[in-house]
Amino acid sequence: MARTEHPSVSDYANAIERDPALTMRIITLANSAFFSRSHIKVHACQEATARLGLDTTLAAVMSFSLLQNRGVDVHYQRVWMRSIIASLAARHLAIHLCPDMAGPVFTAALLQDIGIMALRGIYPKESNDLYAEVALSHRQLSVSEQQLFGCDHSQVGAWLAAKWGVPSPLAQRICDSHGEYDITAPDMLCIQLSGSIADTWLSSHPARSLVSVLREFEIYHGAQAISLRHLLENIQEQLPALVDMLQMTAPPLQDNESLLAEAQQLLFQQTLQLKARLDTHQAELASLRQRQDELEERSRTDMLTGLANRSWLEEQMHKRFILCQQQSRNMSVVFIDLDHFKKLNDQYGHQMGDHVLQKFGKTLQALIREGDLAGRWGGEEFLVILPDEDAQAAQVFAKRIAQRLEKMPMAYDGQHPIHVSVSIGIACLGDGGFGDAGELIDAADKSMYFIKRTGRGGIAVHGERGAPGAPTSID
Repeated sequence: MARTEHPSVSDYANAIERDPALTMRIITLANSAFFSRSHIKVHACQEATARLGLDTTLAAVMSFSLLQNRGVDVHYQRVWMRSIIASLAARHLAIHLCPDMAGPVFTAALLQDIGIMALRGIYPKESNDLYAEVALSHRQLSVSEQQLFGCDHSQVGAWLAAKWGVPSPLAQRICDSHGEYDITAPDMLCIQLSGSIADTWLSSHPARSLVSVLREFEIYHGAQAISLRHLLENIQEQLPALVDMLQMTAPPLQDNESLLAEAQQLLFQQTLQLKARLDTHQAELASLRQRQDELEERSRTDMLTGLANRSWLEEQMHKRFILCQQQSRNMSVVFIDLDHFKKLNDQYGHQMGDHVLQKFGKTLQALIREGDLAGRWGGEEFLVILPDEDAQAAQVFAKRIAQRLEKMPMAYDGQHPIHVSVSIGIACLGDGGFGDAGELIDAADKSMYFIKRTGRGGIAVHGERGAPGAPTSID
């Protein structure tokens, strides 16, 4: 009948009336407080079908048919009890969130688990152990079904409903009933939330299960305005009539006030525990980040002087060289070598030499500005990158280094100060056709060696008189 093109209320009623027991159940359902909005009782199948509507009538007929001769099966009882509670919860939610959809939502919630019946009927041996595990949530059950059958019971239920001839939207709601919460579709959200509420009602630890429902109500906009206490009371009022019509045994009544109070307390405790764990995780994450930062800092730092190491200098020179080319900016490089450092090591020892390197590193760091980068190139050689500076400004900086060294000893031998001098070479990006950062460094290096060959303790600028590429030097 459902698969015919345009079935009418009369067609349904005529088909149902062939089964007196089924007719009685449909009339009883239509006269129940759940569906009757007046004190007027219906006495005929056609009146009952008109009151229920075609979708609900079809769902009720299918429910009664699938339940037939299954009353002694405890698991069947549990599945249908879950469906009944879910349908009551879904209808209550729909009245608040999408009143026009209350009927279809009720029907879809009632039929959301019919796929379990089908799978048990087709694969009794394979599904027996699976469905006997009552501790599984329906989302966990869906995962297990996918592994065992290649589909879950919501998909099977939707297919079965479509074969019966139910409207496509109803079949789709059954299919999506166990999916991720769809907050954009209030009707689907009502159906999906209803399953969690039913699981809570049937749980051996209802207060613990209710905590997840409380969280869901807090998260989803619209559901926050619904009183969970009123919802549970509504289920408790409506449940006996529907259970009686399906000739089932109703679960024991709940003390909703105590249940909610206990659930709220559990939620509060869990929130505190979650916050404590979150604080711990955040502290661990902060510690890991700090350690990562320290490791990263070590990877680019010279351990003796605390300045940048050669690999970091080379990486930064490469990046800054490209940036200057792209943005038409300038940059100067200052190459520094401590004079007569081998003699200092031979005379005072390597420990004294290390102390001098450390002291010079601190001196150099104190002289650079923010944005500059000073590092140890290797041995007693140092490199300073001066972004946005021309050769003249770099020369001023180099002279400050030399003047500081004249005034400040780098170490003491007893009470005798040890002064060091430096040979400095400068190269400016804007003064030559440098192809890459390496060529710029090499130009500064050659200028520095020019000073070392001509007496040490001076400054040479690449391209100027006396320096490499030019006739004379400057001190």
